[in-house]
Amino acid sequence: MRPRSDPTVSVIIPAYNCQAYIAEAIESALHQTYAPTEVIVLDDASTDRTLEIARGFPTVRSVSQMHAGVAAARNRGVALAQGSLLAFLDADDRWPLYKLSRQVEALRHQPDLDMVFGGVAQLRAGAEWDEAIAKTTSHTSPLVPGIIAGTMLIRREAFHRVGEFRTAWKVGEFIDWYARATDLGLRSLSLPEVLLWRRIHTTNLGIVARASVSDYAKVIKAHLDRRRARGNDGS
Repeated sequence: MRPRSDPTVSVIIPAYNCQAYIAEAIESALHQTYAPTEVIVLDDASTDRTLEIARGFPTVRSVSQMHAGVAAARNRGVALAQGSLLAFLDADDRWPLYKLSRQVEALRHQPDLDMVFGGVAQLRAGAEWDEAIAKTTSHTSPLVPGIIAGTMLIRREAFHRVGEFRTAWKVGEFIDWYARATDLGLRSLSLPEVLLWRRIHTTNLGIVARASVSDYAKVIKAHLDRRRARGNDGS
């Protein structure tokens, strides 16, 4: 049994029409070498078997909501979460077994850190998952730094200092959130190892929502406007 002093981790998985991948995502969260306290799946009104599959895991809390997008699903997950640390995993991605343990260790050793990220390797659609993939680049792209929700482990109080993900964006909601975190001076570390296997397929949100790609530019502009405003205030 884990000592009471050990931090508790809540894993939040937003899901929409991911019946092909949701089971792998959940399993990768449940089988972490540093076991999470809870795994919460937020089903965003899927029209396939996503929610049914999630409910097949008895230790997972599966919650459905009206279709409102990934930001709203993550926000609801945060509201339900009980852990002192928060982690986010998209329903079509997967973590290596050591993901949480590496990040919890980093937060323990550096108490001034607010959040920890890591590298991302992309798994092409059609490639079968195998834990051995974590030790090779076969069927994957090279490791790239991953300042994205799927690699982040953050202290709960630090997340709340920044506030919720903004639901106005169809894409780019994490870029907006991270920009606000940077504006507030949150301290982060990026570990130089794969902490997320990101699956690339034709139904990725970033591909499906390509028509909303202008959101990225708007997010960046809002961030720059905030910086200019602070500069004009002399802060």
